[in-house]
Amino acid sequence: MKTQTLQSALRVVITLAVVAAALLLARMLWYEETDSPWTRDGRIRADVVRVAPDVSGLVHTVAVHDNQTVRRGQVLFTIDPARFQNAVQQAKADISSAQAALQVAQADIRAAQAGVAAALAQYGSLREKAQRRDHTAPGAVSAEERADALAAADVGQAQVLQARARLGQAQAERSRALAAERLARARLALAQLNLARTQVRAPTDGFITNLKLEAGDYAAVGSPVMALVDRHSLYVEGYFEETKLPRIHEGDPVDIRLMAGGVHLRGTVTGIARGIASRENPVGRDLLLEPNPIFDWVRLAQRIPVRIAIDPASLPPHLRLAAGMTATLRVLRASPHPGKT
Repeated sequence: MKTQTLQSALRVVITLAVVAAALLLARMLWYEETDSPWTRDGRIRADVVRVAPDVSGLVHTVAVHDNQTVRRGQVLFTIDPARFQNAVQQAKADISSAQAALQVAQADIRAAQAGVAAALAQYGSLREKAQRRDHTAPGAVSAEERADALAAADVGQAQVLQARARLGQAQAERSRALAAERLARARLALAQLNLARTQVRAPTDGFITNLKLEAGDYAAVGSPVMALVDRHSLYVEGYFEETKLPRIHEGDPVDIRLMAGGVHLRGTVTGIARGIASRENPVGRDLLLEPNPIFDWVRLAQRIPVRIAIDPASLPPHLRLAAGMTATLRVLRASPHPGKT
């Protein structure tokens, strides 16, 4: 009888102990959940540069292959340069033509200046002669000679004006030749720039991915033909439930566990998204809101993107990160609610 009583008491004690342990474990899990927000919906992200040519033409050569690592400034592909080389040669010829026209204009200016000087000298001589005829004593010079001297002086003055007009015309031609030379040099600079841009180079260090470009394809200005993943821009984006956001702040450390091999990385919260799209409240044609007339009584917490920077020191030497990989994220030592300790 006494043994049965002891056994019953022991079973009660064990049951209470198990219940107490379960409650303690549940309480620990609850605090772990609330104090360290986590999510399995984490993804590796990276900035993708959409490489597009600055000149149009047929692709001459493709200098890289799919999944290749490239350095900034490395040639990725080239556009057929023949047309652009011809443009450079034509621009150089235009410069030579403009320079020849400028030399002719400068020679014309020198000739016109000499003509002005000769006309001024002749006009000065004729004017002095006319003045002498006009101031001679009456009867010493006939009226006809005096009139001829004045007429010759007027002709000399007209010749000066004509010579100055030719000089102005020559100077205008020089200005036109100078403008043509500057325009030709600008065209040469543009042609040389376009020729240099036939070699499309990597704007940053990264990885070529999903390469479909082939020699012979036509590449148009501004149309992306190649994707380059910036190797310096890798980060993690975690989608946390909105109920967990009050426990997440910028600067909080984050434990990152990759699904690929369970690799552990360290990170830091660098930003929290300020908005997400609403699929339930689209805008109508008249730009008015069209609220959804149906309301679900069970509402799921929205997931808000949180950006996390990866600590480079935590990256294993041979780890291969790829944009799109998934990870489990846990915010460690998260900041408490405002007003609480």
